[in-house]
Amino acid sequence: MPDAKRYAAIKYALALIETAYLFILLFAFCVFGFSDWLAQKVCAVIPLKYPAAAVFLAVICSFYAILNFPLHFYNSFAIERKFSLASQKFGSWLVDQIKAGVLAFIISVILLEAFYYVLATYTHTWWILISAFWIFISIVLAKLAPLVIIPLFFKYKKLKKPSLRERIVSLAGKMQVKIIDVFEIDFSRKTLKANAGFVGIGKTRRVVLADTLKDRYTDDEIEVILAHEFAHYRLGHLMKMVFLNSAFILLSFFVIYKTSVPVLGWFGYSSLADIAAMPVVFMYLIISGLITQPLQNYISRRLERNADALALEVTGLREAFISVMDKLASQNLSDRKPHPLIKFFFFDHPPIDERIKAAG
Repeated sequence: MPDAKRYAAIKYALALIETAYLFILLFAFCVFGFSDWLAQKVCAVIPLKYPAAAVFLAVICSFYAILNFPLHFYNSFAIERKFSLASQKFGSWLVDQIKAGVLAFIISVILLEAFYYVLATYTHTWWILISAFWIFISIVLAKLAPLVIIPLFFKYKKLKKPSLRERIVSLAGKMQVKIIDVFEIDFSRKTLKANAGFVGIGKTRRVVLADTLKDRYTDDEIEVILAHEFAHYRLGHLMKMVFLNSAFILLSFFVIYKTSVPVLGWFGYSSLADIAAMPVVFMYLIISGLITQPLQNYISRRLERNADALALEVTGLREAFISVMDKLASQNLSDRKPHPLIKFFFFDHPPIDERIKAAG
């Protein structure tokens, strides 16, 4: 089996295993009484509800991180090294995992505390209000990502190649996209994969090129990649995805609102406000993600095809587009022609061979 197929097969399997493993752990945590026991211990030491909820979350997150560490290490470090896709040393990788874990915990605490506050204050409309808050936080994070989140893991610097920078700025103007500047980040310190993006919202919006892409691809290839990214903005895809994700979040919380009483009763809990029931909420979100992800992927693939078409229409760089798709597939070990079921569940972009065929 070619490396790309073997790599993809391993990653698909591990994604399913990690999801199932998390769900089983949460389920067992509730069924065998560990969640009740932990909630009682935490509340005995910390009588105030909101700090107690944060400590309870910290304990179960730490517990999961320890149990899941071997699987996560294999998935995100060992496999990448095995297939020569990573340049990062273990110590640096571990520091990144700690940073990511702390960041995820802080965001989770904000969302969770808002959940408990709204749940206690608005008995029948909490699911609407908490959905709106979660959507708001996702937009704030998108705005802050270039300023706060990305610099935690990579170093920015302005693109030093004037001719390429001018070409990108000219392309942005042609496609009516406002950017503050063009930056490159030091991907090569950690990974040999290539990527480029158009990140941020409003005054934080910028172009980001991985050095693994900037140093190996022609200016034509980089232009057509960024034309694709600009096309998403030009066609309003970002707002469409925000509305789609918002609808799914709202639907998820509505389902929790309508079905939580019998579900909680089965586990022996009386209310969502009981912090011992927190793992049940997480199980709901996992199931919701599994159900809605294929539809989100399908819509995302349609938007990606539209962005490809506009990028080619604006630039006319069909040969460069085909070339860059081939190079990216090889460099990133992409699954060029996945099984339809794999595509259905995992692919939010059209497979490489489909994109090349559409451009040909």
